[in-house]
Amino acid sequence: MPVYLARRLIQSVLILLGVSLITFFLLYVLPADPVRQIAGRSATPQTVANIRAQLGLDQPFLVQYGRYLAGLVQGDMGRSYLQKTEVATLIWSRLPASLLLMAGGILCELVIGLTLGVIAALWRGRALDQGLMVGSFVAVSAPQFVVGLLLLYVFAVKLGWFPIGGYGTAAHLVLPAMTLGILGSGWYGRMMRSSMVEVLRADYIRTARAKGLTRGRVILRHALPNAILPIIAMIGIDIGVFMGGIVVVESVFGWPGIGQLAWQAIQRVDIPIIMGVTLVSATAIVIGNLIADLVAPFIDPRIRLR
Repeated sequence: MPVYLARRLIQSVLILLGVSLITFFLLYVLPADPVRQIAGRSATPQTVANIRAQLGLDQPFLVQYGRYLAGLVQGDMGRSYLQKTEVATLIWSRLPASLLLMAGGILCELVIGLTLGVIAALWRGRALDQGLMVGSFVAVSAPQFVVGLLLLYVFAVKLGWFPIGGYGTAAHLVLPAMTLGILGSGWYGRMMRSSMVEVLRADYIRTARAKGLTRGRVILRHALPNAILPIIAMIGIDIGVFMGGIVVVESVFGWPGIGQLAWQAIQRVDIPIIMGVTLVSATAIVIGNLIADLVAPFIDPRIRLR
């Protein structure tokens, strides 16, 4: 285990280094000029040049990137060009909302998706199975803003069960989490069905049935733990995706997460914030996948981490 963790740590550092290099280069060659956003349209060429020099944007790419890495090693993610605030402070202030929405969204995805996937696998080839798979396809294909607005109209406007938007209470979380759950449940449902069907055909499942075990015990004790392994990897990926921010869902529900911060930064070409959010998202993906790998042996003892 220690050797495995050390190797994964080195791999993670290299991955994050590559992500930072690629993102920084893309922002460097971006046609949009952040200095113009800061200086304004009426600024003189001299004013623009002075601001560019103050921010160090007149330096070569390698100099700028090296300076950014040096600050990053010391925990400095830079300072927002327009908000005049440390990027780490801005991200930290949005982190609780993003974590809460991530947990709620993944929980809804799992509850809806895994339930439908298991039911479809147990009734494979029948009308119920076909209906659930069609429903999962619709869920995957549905635009985020359509699902969000539909839930808002029904449960907030018409029924008045939940707030229209905002953040602060459990009631505010329900509709955004349900939106993410419905959209993501299609992937989880289809993956769970495929995995469950394959496991139910395995020899050890036939052996368990031959021993006289009840159907429920065979499914819960033998089939489900093995079928759920691919789902764990998907959860690890979703952690990173959600931590990067779900811009559309956050915009529809007025949720003050990292995605909303990233979208504002992209519109204003606020490079330090874009870099910060990208690295946070990449770090979350790396951590999510590591957690998924560490959890897998507890579900299936046959898995060995080497």
